[in-house]
Parts: sequence; structure tokens; C-alpha cells
Amino acid sequence: MSIEIKAPSFPESVADGTIATWHKQPGEVCKRDDLIVDIETDKVVMEVVAPADGSLSEIIVAEGGTVLSNEVIARFTGAAEAAPVVNETQAADTDQMEVSGPAVRKLLHENNLDANQVTGTGKGGRLLKEDVLNYLKNPTPLTSAPILVVAASSPVVKETVAPSTGPQHRTSRRVPMTRLRSTIAKRLVSAQNEAAMLTTYNEVDMSPIMALRNQYKVQFEKAHNGTRLGFMSFFVKASAEALKRYPAVNASLDGNDMVYHGYQDVSVAVSTDRGLVVPVLRDVEAMTLADIEKGIVELATQAKEGKLTLEEMQGGTFTITNGGIFGSLFSTPILNPPQTAILGMHKIQDRPIAENGQVVIRPMMYLALSYDHRMIDGKEAVQFLVTIKELLQDPARILLEI
Repeated sequence: MSIEIKAPSFPESVADGTIATWHKQPGEVCKRDDLIVDIETDKVVMEVVAPADGSLSEIIVAEGGTVLSNEVIARFTGAAEAAPVVNETQAADTDQMEVSGPAVRKLLHENNLDANQVTGTGKGGRLLKEDVLNYLKNPTPLTSAPILVVAASSPVVKETVAPSTGPQHRTSRRVPMTRLRSTIAKRLVSAQNEAAMLTTYNEVDMSPIMALRNQYKVQFEKAHNGTRLGFMSFFVKASAEALKRYPAVNASLDGNDMVYHGYQDVSVAVSTDRGLVVPVLRDVEAMTLADIEKGIVELATQAKEGKLTLEEMQGGTFTITNGGIFGSLFSTPILNPPQTAILGMHKIQDRPIAENGQVVIRPMMYLALSYDHRMIDGKEAVQFLVTIKELLQDPARILLEI
């Protein structure tokens, strides 16, 4: 039974996708719901799983290829007709000159070989299966020019290797930019080019928040089934309260229209191996500190595992990014269009400040609010940031909403 493997149905906002990784190769046996391939779109990575027990018989679109919604990307053979896995050595005997990316990679992996150890004899220095098999029979050190390995199911990677006789081993690699990384780059450049972006700064004394957290963190964790009390929930709650008071900061621009939102959906920036993503916490004005902490942990986990859905990444009205977790002391965040403002948190650092005529040491954090001056006046932006500062330095005001 032959089955067509198709790309998922993409939402209207997603035009196409890119084959990121084939987890199964032709002839490889797999079980129902085993992960076969990852498809990367502008916003999320979608997973395609095996429709039944059987084996992947043919890959139609290689890694790096662009696919449309519901396009056939591979063929699958059901268990009744599943062909046994072909021994790579036997396959090489019958067709040694065939350039097979998956076969080459499998041989290299099974024998713990690096591609640069083997001399390629194919056109343009390409690595063939017989090259790997011949090397296994008679290993010899590489003395020829650098190799260009072209695999049928992977993006082209050029690697330049310096002679091994020198004191240093200098290498460089050229790899295609991922679709997600490319989209992030375009959006950031667009935000800087199209918005009248301005940034205002302030600093907040974190002593009250830290004292409150230290006093209640154990009780909080017990009362909320292991959920830990962090700093982010205080910033999200303070932002929600400030957004109520300054609706322009919670608005967005749609052409010549200004859209004011009657709710607070806060996007929280999360760093992943694939790039920066901003999943959304919905209706934060109605959430407790515990709800916010749970929501952030869940979204961050999904982001790092590549399991965020498009719905979880769309529709935010305001963004918070925390460069402080990486040690950033001061930075200027870039807007997340079509939102009109973004709050940047930074590292908490002990600094001397003047208090009641005395110099004292306090744990201070710099805050940065970047905003679109087309929508938000400087007065509103400054007052918004001052409101967040005041709420954080007197946490009771967050609960009392004053």
C-alpha cells in the first residue's frame, strides 16, 4: 500500500514552508506516528508523522526545498509492502557510481568518519558511496584539496580546511540562513526602517520585589504545585496595569488606522536554537502571578522544543524581552510590528544610589521602553515607564491596582 506524504495545511498567513530535517530515510522502517520530517515556516516548525507502520519509500522534496500547503513531499509504503532495509554495501556493489546523499551520510555516521577524511572522486570533488567504501577497505590520510559534499537531502555546506601541518586548524563554513532566521531579520530591519522608533530609559530598585519573593517563594511553590515565583510575573502584571492607563502603548498600527485593544495580550521573547520567538500570554490582566509563571514556563518549553503553534505566536499587543538573563546591563530593544511598544529588562546589579541624602547600595535594574513615535507621544511613553517603576518598587500597588 503506497501512501503519499503531504505537507500540512498552512494558515492563510503562511505562503509556504521549507523542509528542515528528514528524520527518516528511504528504506528505513518506522512505526505509526513516528516523526518523519520537520517543515519550517516563517513562524513555527511543523512536524509530519508516519501515517501507519511501514517504511519511507521515496523522498520527493529534499532538505532545504520549498513546499506549498498540502504538496506531496514523499511516498510511504505500508507495513504489508514494506521493503526490508537494504544493506548499504550491497547497494554500492550494484550501483557504485550513484550519488546518494542519505547513503553517504549513513555510512559516515555508522563508521564515525568525518567527510573531510575521505577523498571525493565525483564531479566537482563530490563524495560518492564507493569513495567511503574504498576508504574503509584501505584508510589513507587526506592529502587532496578540500571536499565539497553535496547530499541530496541537505543544504549545500562549503567547508574550507587548512593544511593539518600548521600550528592552527582554521576552518570556515557557509550555511543557508534558516527561514525563521531570515524572517526575523526582515522584520527587524522593517521595524527600524518604517517606524519612528524612539527609546526612553529608567531604572528600578528591585529591593522590594526581591524581599517579597524571598519571604514567600517557599509558600508560593507549595501552594501552586511546584510553580516557582520569578521576577517576570511581576513585570507582566505591572505592564498590564500600566497598559490600562495608557491605551496607546497597547495599540497597533494598521495602515493609516490606529487600533486600540481592550485587552492585554503580552508577548514574551524566548531565545531558542532556531532564533528568537515571541509566544503570547492571553488576557494577562485577568491572570494571577501563579498563572503567569505557569504560562511562561509552558510557552518557553514549547518554544525550545519547536512545538509552538501559529495561534500561540500571533496577536500580541505588547512585548517584554529580558536580556538580563544573558547578562545584558543596558540595551535598546527593537519593536515587534505591528505593536507600538516593547519593554526591555536587564541585569540586576548592585549600584550606589542617593537615598534620603545618603549613598546606599541597592540592586538596580535598567528598564528600556522602545516605542513608535507615530502612535505614542514622548510624554505617554515616559509616564508609562515611570508607572511600571512605581508599581515594582511598591508591589502592593499591583495587587490593589492603584
